[in-house]
Amino acid sequence: MTLTVHAAPASRARPDVEMSVDLAGMALPNPITTASGCAAAGRELAQFFDVASIGAVVTKSIMVGPRSGRPTPRMAETPSGMLNSIGLQGPGIDAFLEHDLPWLASRGARAVVSIAGGTVEDYAKLAAKLRGAPALAGIEANISCPNVEDRGQVFACNASAAATVIQAVRRAAPTGVPVFAKLSPDVTDIVAIARAVVDAGADGLSMINTLLGMVIDTTTMRPVLGGLTGGLSGPAIRPVAVRCIWQVHQALPEIPIIGMGGVRTGLDALELALAGASAISIGTVVFNDPTAPLRILHELEDALAARGIERFVDAVGLGHRAPEPRPRAYPDPPGSDADTVQADTVQADTAQAGTHQADIGRLDPAAEEST
Repeated sequence: MTLTVHAAPASRARPDVEMSVDLAGMALPNPITTASGCAAAGRELAQFFDVASIGAVVTKSIMVGPRSGRPTPRMAETPSGMLNSIGLQGPGIDAFLEHDLPWLASRGARAVVSIAGGTVEDYAKLAAKLRGAPALAGIEANISCPNVEDRGQVFACNASAAATVIQAVRRAAPTGVPVFAKLSPDVTDIVAIARAVVDAGADGLSMINTLLGMVIDTTTMRPVLGGLTGGLSGPAIRPVAVRCIWQVHQALPEIPIIGMGGVRTGLDALELALAGASAISIGTVVFNDPTAPLRILHELEDALAARGIERFVDAVGLGHRAPEPRPRAYPDPPGSDADTVQADTVQADTAQAGTHQADIGRLDPAAEEST
């Protein structure tokens, strides 16, 4: 992996686009945040840009006690992405509150603290510990963890278990601090999980988490990762993120979504916003370009200005608008040569579509059964 550090852009007037957002009462100056797990608590990025200049720093998921994580190797590059098997290594909540949040507060940054646990009680303890914490803007409940009380089943993959965690976090969390449930794409119906956690008290959603994946070294003929499986992130998962965000926003349009998954550019961020994301988290790309959060913020501003959009919030969910009719620029009278050409074209397109459908039927057993 090559490290790319972009030079600070030459001083120039920024586009006059209003970028501020309000996510269930969490007011941010712009919609760009870090993604949990990719920049710890922000210290590593501070040497490249002012961490207070982005909307918020979403911290690495923190647990009740110190955790050493999974065995090495822990990372593997894949086409258009990477697998990580870190295992939520961290110092524990007490050390985090003593060292990391005060540092973020000293930099004027806003923190969304990501919490993770093996039991519902763990999540409740962590949320309660955050009462009175400095710089705290929001809480992200990372429910993509094994439930040790239920045969290791992942909380996020079961609507009832996910709802139980969020209900406990909401009850224990500081009053007025929004709680965001982080959803996994490794489910059959992500909308059902989203409804369950919102009904349980989630103020918003973070999505998507990584997809479970695996790599085998064909030379050693053994799994590459010490923990066998890992979370797939990077550009390869962006279409999955767009689909999940689209589906959930369509079902729950009033619920703010912090979207993430393979964002590398301002146009990638805009794509997630058009699907329904109210804010955008930047993750894997920072391993290659640690200036990416600020760069993407500026690229997103430019993209909005180029499209005549004066406020970021006006782009959120804009992809869901009804299709606009496309009248011909120069209508021709019925019976004209152009009208005849258009009719011939429609007939040709219809014939081609029929041939294409027949091909699909031959290639796809499911399609064949349905015809």
